[in-house]
Amino acid sequence: MSHITVPVALGARSYDIHVGAGLLTKADEYILPVLRQKRAVIVTDENVAKLHLAKLEAALDRAGVKRDTIVLPPGEHTKDFSFLQKLLGDLLDLGIERRTMLIALGGGVIGDLAGFAASIVLRGIEFVQVPTTLLAQVDSSVGGKTAIDTRQGKNLIGAFHQPRLVLADLDALATLPPREFLAGYAEVVKYGLIDDPDFFAWLEQNGAAARDGDAAARQQAVVTSCKAKAAIVTRDEKEEGDRALLNLGHTFAHALETELGFGADLLHGEAVAAGMGLAFDFSVRQGHCPAGDAERVKRHLRSLGLPAGLQDAGRHATQGKWDAARLIAHMGHDKKLRDGKVTFVLARGIGKAFLAPSTDLAAVEALLRETA
Repeated sequence: MSHITVPVALGARSYDIHVGAGLLTKADEYILPVLRQKRAVIVTDENVAKLHLAKLEAALDRAGVKRDTIVLPPGEHTKDFSFLQKLLGDLLDLGIERRTMLIALGGGVIGDLAGFAASIVLRGIEFVQVPTTLLAQVDSSVGGKTAIDTRQGKNLIGAFHQPRLVLADLDALATLPPREFLAGYAEVVKYGLIDDPDFFAWLEQNGAAARDGDAAARQQAVVTSCKAKAAIVTRDEKEEGDRALLNLGHTFAHALETELGFGADLLHGEAVAAGMGLAFDFSVRQGHCPAGDAERVKRHLRSLGLPAGLQDAGRHATQGKWDAARLIAHMGHDKKLRDGKVTFVLARGIGKAFLAPSTDLAAVEALLRETA
């Protein structure tokens, strides 16, 4: 199975996403052409280092690239100010220069944290994304969003900083725990729900095969997702319009994650899956979406083992029940606030997502209260 290249056309900031099996073992072939000097710093976490670091280091050594490695603890809690400060200090202690390349090897946490560090250290250095989780390969590694979490919410401090290259090795997906793979699969489903009903129908037929390890199905899912995100990012790099559609389910999801303190009890992709189910339910209540489409979305998510609403995720909530008022309060810190009002991504059907500014939060709270 040959690798597939997906271009992200952003003028001087353009780059390629390479998707295929075995890419880590020949990473030098892709990374060397974008290096400004033969020096790089790899940023990864303890779990990923055990599985994939040796391959990347061997590839850089073969190309004669001087390299250092910084290994951080795994988990969402690493994406905060304290670890950002530590990472920046470590990079400066290594004596990096503005032409030094930073390589983010890991999932969304490492990609977001390392990418943000790259955007601000020495007023900005270049970096490469080497995503090792499905969620990172289809979403967080593409498009240049970098950020850390704060107590007020998720991804509230960050910058747009495009990578020079994205290297998505499908072999890395085989090392993921099933729960982690499914968390990424929620973001794959999102692309079908936004504007590609044919892709959603394909997922209904092939999603289980991708989950269970079918290589061709996995590559098709990743490539189609990357093409969808690349097209949106090309049109709207800094989320001033269409790119906000990528937040389908995320306003709900970030509220759930904030309520739980970004812990491992509810993974980001699981929260997104629940959020997408809620977004479709709310769209039905508002008269935008056929009830049958919402049921179809929730049925598919649940068939793969993902939550599709608050009750599915209820095992994570305090005493098994969510506090609707607290979730609404968390939404007040959402990045998509405009003039103090929350913009939701709703749907007129599968593949027909749209932005709904100034959504009635009282109506959202009623849905949350009734379904908690």
